[in-house]
Amino acid sequence: MSQWSQVQQLEIKFLEQVDQFYDDNFPMEIRHLLAQWIESQDWEAASNNEAMAMILLQNLLIQVDEHLDRVSQEKNLLLIHNLKRIRKVLQGKYHGNPMHIAVIISNCLREERRILAAASMPVQGPLEKSLQNSVVSERQRNVEHKVSAIKNSAQMTDQDVKYLEDLQEEFDFRYKTIQSLEQSEKNSILIKQEMLALQAMLNTLDYKRKEVLSKIGRVIHEIDMLMSNMLTEELLDWKRRQQIACIGGPLHGGLDQLQNCFTLLAESLFQVRRQLEKLDELLTRMTYDGDPIPVQRPQLLEKVNFLLYNLFRNSFVVERQPCMPTHPQRPMVLKTLIQFTVKLRLLIKLPELNYQIRVKATIDNNRRFLLCGTHVKAMNMDESANGSLSVEFRHLQPKEMKSSAGSKGNEGPHMVTEELHSISFETQVCLYGLTINLETSSLPVVMISNVSQLPNAWASIIWYNLSTNDPQNLSFFNNPPAAPLSQLLEVLSWQFSSYVGRGLNSEQLNMLAEKLMGQQVSYNDYQLSWAKFCKEHLPGKSFTFWVWLEAILDLIKKHILPLWIDGYVMGFVSKEKERILLKDKTPGTFLLRFSESNLGGITFTWVDQLENGKYVTFHSVEPYNKGRLSALPFADILRDYKVIMADNVPENPLKYLYPDIPKDKAFGKHYSCQPSEVSKPSDGGDKGYVPSVFIPVSKILNDSADPPSPSDLLPMSPSVYAVLREHLSPTVIETAVSCELPHL
Repeated sequence: MSQWSQVQQLEIKFLEQVDQFYDDNFPMEIRHLLAQWIESQDWEAASNNEAMAMILLQNLLIQVDEHLDRVSQEKNLLLIHNLKRIRKVLQGKYHGNPMHIAVIISNCLREERRILAAASMPVQGPLEKSLQNSVVSERQRNVEHKVSAIKNSAQMTDQDVKYLEDLQEEFDFRYKTIQSLEQSEKNSILIKQEMLALQAMLNTLDYKRKEVLSKIGRVIHEIDMLMSNMLTEELLDWKRRQQIACIGGPLHGGLDQLQNCFTLLAESLFQVRRQLEKLDELLTRMTYDGDPIPVQRPQLLEKVNFLLYNLFRNSFVVERQPCMPTHPQRPMVLKTLIQFTVKLRLLIKLPELNYQIRVKATIDNNRRFLLCGTHVKAMNMDESANGSLSVEFRHLQPKEMKSSAGSKGNEGPHMVTEELHSISFETQVCLYGLTINLETSSLPVVMISNVSQLPNAWASIIWYNLSTNDPQNLSFFNNPPAAPLSQLLEVLSWQFSSYVGRGLNSEQLNMLAEKLMGQQVSYNDYQLSWAKFCKEHLPGKSFTFWVWLEAILDLIKKHILPLWIDGYVMGFVSKEKERILLKDKTPGTFLLRFSESNLGGITFTWVDQLENGKYVTFHSVEPYNKGRLSALPFADILRDYKVIMADNVPENPLKYLYPDIPKDKAFGKHYSCQPSEVSKPSDGGDKGYVPSVFIPVSKILNDSADPPSPSDLLPMSPSVYAVLREHLSPTVIETAVSCELPHL
């Protein structure tokens, strides 16, 4: 089943997450129509290779053309129209930058895998639960309801102002008519009755003025209360959800709903402002003793302007945090002289502001770094699929300034990965006589000068965004707080689900917890220090916990990704636990686990039984690292692995993947060409040669009557073993093979 088919079968809450990252940059229609072809291409490799990206873009357009030809025969006018429009957009937008669409599609596919992985996990962690509790959902509904009610109240007040204007015009006409009469006519009974009627009308005018001012005051008060309480909380919650999403958590939604609320409130405030201007106009035409307008209007107008200032300032947000396109799963880690992207949005979407707001990007105030590239751009409604008022900077590069002595400061391999910086943005809004200066900043970023610093820099980003919701605490690592281990483990699982498509289950997380805190009864209340996570070496090891875990992520990503996604790599299990799991299993049952002593290593252990049937023994192969896995796929190693017993008869001891899955059933679809599929000698440069196949081989000596101890086995190719047999005696070989090997 294709990945897209699996996505379509998800529950609605997960489908809503999928919907959030498909827009005009990569339309969902194309994802749906070309699902299998898209999934068969290596978009991630193309995101770093311009020539490959250009070929894939051209092939994508060809695929769209072919689909256009098919639907043209079906005379599906709407689909034909949409495909033509999409093709034109794709060609126009990415012809000059094909790697950008490769990055976008790669990110979309990765997010799909992350969501599929999240959907398959039965239990939500504490962080995810806190982000999706019912109180938050109820508040969202209340905010939307109150904003709608405020909008209706402002519109109803418009009608009251119009009625007041009509009443005053009638009063003004009748009053001026009387004033134009001769003095003798003014003493008539009819005129006296008219004067009494005018007095009653004036009383009504006074009452209506007070009523309109009161209604305007209530609308302003309701907006003030909503902004001060629920809307502010809603915005802070969205920013917190964004923080968590940046470190691998659930995709954060709700910004469109916030935009709708901010826009409606801004429209209501401008509507109230126009009502107050109309009252001022009515005041210039007529006033009287005790007139409420000159007393109340200035205060109300001042309050409206104050609320507009605050509303605009809060509406200027970083929609997508700074991120290098080459490392989409590592946002807020920026490498000097490498481009990054960042997107901002004004949540007040008014047509009058389109292309009228120019945003300037800067970095810090310490003058250590500066931003190169286009750092001033206008916000517009044309680049976003939903028509939001936004701007995306795509060509910014951080550059470290030379020190006054002419050296390069800290640039180089020793740049501090706990030093936080901030990308700041400023602009000015001029609208309806108001001038409002706006400022906002990204979440703290870490600068690196070499990709080797990326893992530790990313650890800093994880720890910061897990531990605090303060968006600008640049001195955080002067005294970093401890983090709840239960939440940290949840975030670590997110690293796997977002980066390699499958999160960690409770057993795997328990193993990680034991490595971090030792043998504890429960880790629910355990607080882990930053030093223990990323600074101190693991007991008896030359590396930290985070370096060990990051090496495993890299191993999975580059060498065993399909096996990991299928769930066939147990991975995080101790040597003690694996023996407990295997001891009662059928001989030949094996499991795959990550090495605890070798960085980025994976090994397999199988259970065997001695001939007397009294003892079982366990064999663990020396871990395979990325160097050896680059030469031979891991699935092929499992298929072809041989053991030479004492009688020199090679056999494959791996029969069943734990608990009882036949090996070929588990890994068969990942095998490359079968060993039996040997091609015939060609007539070209290989003429006369017989193709060779690398087969991993180990040797087990079993000439002792005592129960054997677990042994670590070195793989040996047939050619190497043949050479050894040719030049060394069997005794020497057996002595070498049986030598003690490093502990895993």
